[in-house]
Amino acid sequence: MEEENAVELLQRFRRDRRILLDYILSGSFIKKVVMPPGAVSLDDVDLDQVSVDYVLSCAKKGGMLELSEAIRDYHDNTLFPHMNNMGSTDEFFLVTTPDLSGLPPKRAPPPVPMFTPSPILPSLSKSVSLISTHEEESPESTHVEESLNSTQVQELSVDDIEDFEDDDDLEEVESRRTSRRIPNDASDLAPGLSSFATGISDDDLRETAYEILLAAAGASGGLIVPTKEKKKEKRSRFMRKLGRGKSEHAVNQSQHSTGLVGLLETMRVQMEISEAMDIRSRQGMLNAMVGRVGKRMDTLLIPLELLCCISRTEFPDKKAYIRWQKRQLNMLEEGLINHPAVGFGESGRKASELRILLAKIEECEFLPSSMGELQRTECLRSLREIVIPLAERPARGDLTGEVSHWADGYHLNVRLYEKLLLSVFDVLDEGKLTEEVEEILELLKSTWRILGITETIHSTCYAWVLFRQFVITSEQGMLQHAIEQLNKIPMKEQRGQQERLHLKSLLSRVEREEGVREFTFLQSFLSPIKKWADKQLGDYHLHFSEDSALMEGIVAVSMLSRRLLLEEPEMALQSVTDKDQIETYISLSLKTAFTRALHEVETVADATNEHPLALLAEQSKKLLQKEATMFMPILSQRHPQAIVVSASLLHRLYGNKLKPFINGAEHLTEDVVSVFPAADSLEQHVMTLIMSVYEETTAEAHFRKLTLYKIETVSGTLVLRWVNAQLGRILGWVERAIQQEHWDPVSPQQRHGSSIVEVYRIVEETVDQFFALKVPMRLGEMNSLFRGIDNAFQVYAKHVVDKIASKEDLIPPVPILTRHKKELGIKAFVKRELHDPRLPDVRTSTEITVLTTPTLCVQLNTLHYGISQLNKLEDSIWDRWTRKRTQEKKIH
Repeated sequence: MEEENAVELLQRFRRDRRILLDYILSGSFIKKVVMPPGAVSLDDVDLDQVSVDYVLSCAKKGGMLELSEAIRDYHDNTLFPHMNNMGSTDEFFLVTTPDLSGLPPKRAPPPVPMFTPSPILPSLSKSVSLISTHEEESPESTHVEESLNSTQVQELSVDDIEDFEDDDDLEEVESRRTSRRIPNDASDLAPGLSSFATGISDDDLRETAYEILLAAAGASGGLIVPTKEKKKEKRSRFMRKLGRGKSEHAVNQSQHSTGLVGLLETMRVQMEISEAMDIRSRQGMLNAMVGRVGKRMDTLLIPLELLCCISRTEFPDKKAYIRWQKRQLNMLEEGLINHPAVGFGESGRKASELRILLAKIEECEFLPSSMGELQRTECLRSLREIVIPLAERPARGDLTGEVSHWADGYHLNVRLYEKLLLSVFDVLDEGKLTEEVEEILELLKSTWRILGITETIHSTCYAWVLFRQFVITSEQGMLQHAIEQLNKIPMKEQRGQQERLHLKSLLSRVEREEGVREFTFLQSFLSPIKKWADKQLGDYHLHFSEDSALMEGIVAVSMLSRRLLLEEPEMALQSVTDKDQIETYISLSLKTAFTRALHEVETVADATNEHPLALLAEQSKKLLQKEATMFMPILSQRHPQAIVVSASLLHRLYGNKLKPFINGAEHLTEDVVSVFPAADSLEQHVMTLIMSVYEETTAEAHFRKLTLYKIETVSGTLVLRWVNAQLGRILGWVERAIQQEHWDPVSPQQRHGSSIVEVYRIVEETVDQFFALKVPMRLGEMNSLFRGIDNAFQVYAKHVVDKIASKEDLIPPVPILTRHKKELGIKAFVKRELHDPRLPDVRTSTEITVLTTPTLCVQLNTLHYGISQLNKLEDSIWDRWTRKRTQEKKIH
């Protein structure tokens, strides 16, 4: 709501501002209002771009108001903070809050980059910077982007203003403007090229590139000067400035003109060149060819010829002419001095003379009319005598005068060619190629002679342009076109000897943070592509989590650009393979994704009271599952063991977090019970993925390289401790149950004692708790439980049996039989006490405790009940153990 209110408030302020300006300008407050060029009335002027302060100042003075100056003042003031014009020197503005900024830094601030004016005429840098109009050179497309640092204002012609009167057209244009896609940031893809010393802008390069295109077309006889007549249909004229509509697709253009003439008109619209500039450039080149029989138009030194053939009177005002002349002079300086195709051999003497002449030509516009025209004519004559021999020097195997080498010096030529290549994109949908793309590319080949472009340079520049457009628009079709173009770039052994030497000579020195670096041609254009792709693939879990097809294209771009860059001198010694590069991507992305998961788990754990390691194991397993199903099919095409690399790395990352917890685990706490199963499940999943790639023998060898968690071993030890503690508790309950037993039947139907029921209850509770433990355990732990339960029942049975009288006490002993031998008969009458050591000691009846018959029956029934239930207990334990192992296998 706040944003909507702010927008509504801003719209109301702008509306009130226009009403106020219209009232002041229409009233008698100002003596005279001078309209800007091309405007007939105030309805033709955009009041949003008129400075209110400038208008009020003129109203106070009662003087004449030039709206062009008011517009210029408005754009100049947008570069500075709003001032109250009170004249006080005690006020200043702070961007930050002083109280929150802290102490000032101790180190000196970095130097502020300053714009270096053209060395042609430093004294004019201030006056030229005040030029506030783009005039007729401004592009006529609706998606012109005006920089905040630019003081140029687009002016409309009378024909343009008449076209704006149709409200239906305006609504259609606005709808198309709003339908444009929001461009992404492509600053990381800037090629490794140094900046121009003269400060020429992208608009300057684009306009010069179009002039080169006209010259190349003129060499084949396809250059004519169209007559400028007013169109009968306003809509067709206005929409042609925008470019084709999506539904029309060149219907208007094809009906208007065909062949080379129609293609040049399409190129003009695509490159956002005004009709006035187009006509002026065509007429100038045709005039330059007068009297030059047998000379090709593409051998002309275009900036020089245009300077000589186009006069000041062909421009709507002086500012537009100065700007145009400045561009032509800068191009001569960049092409012949700063970036020459053939170097100077006279210690720069001619370069100095050339700079002096360029400065003098620029000075002519600020001299009296007659004197300035005379000096300009003389300077142009002297300039021709110097630059023509320089431009016609042979280079790259051509003959003297065969080619004019003014725009083919690196890197001016590739920057100009880049502007030509940008014309292949639809002006209304930047994510698509125009229908005439094949014809445009064929036409651009005619400029190769002027710009010194080869097949490799073209393919590389075109691939870079396409990939940059993909980054801006996120249109995957552009990515596929870029991949196709990268595949067309020939490898080193596929290039000719002359082209290899030529590419080797194309070097660019660029200032970076680490110092001045020197880039080859391929490094300048392919390194940004490789760097951008590496950055995306370095965190493919984030950038391609919803589109694996896009990731496949980026991997292809990375591998293709890498293969080409490895042939460059600095990269030739590197032995990094495709597998190494894929492993680097996996390592970087997986570590970053694991770190994100770790932060997410810490937040969730605080809210859910779950242990972070248990949650991290679950997140890691999900991450690995997504890795295996979504990303590995792509990476495995270039690295068959990619899933093994990924699984092993994630196993190690989680193991580093788990190790301190395992070392500190001494008992089966709640944390142990929650963490151990999750960690074991993750490890089993890792092993399953590894076994899916390797054979059994190889997989086992790889397992030995892993630092296994050994959850079962540690968990088994803790379970044994728990089992021993529980068995001690069972024995205590058995002793207590025996002591409290009175040997009364539980019920008339159940004639056994209650102690055996209590013992079984304690045993079954222990068994339930044992199987409720979700920690990994082995068969040994269950066997220990079996032995402990068996020992408890033996103790119970012994207590019962010990209270029953022995058979020897209840049954009289067998009487001793007397046997006599013959020799003993003599002693028959000898009385003595006979003693047989084999006979037991006979206890008296008072020493023997005999249970009653009912008690004895209850004890016997109790023992029988214990034996009958023991088989059921054993079967239940085995059944539950089998189910537990089956469930663990399913989970893993």
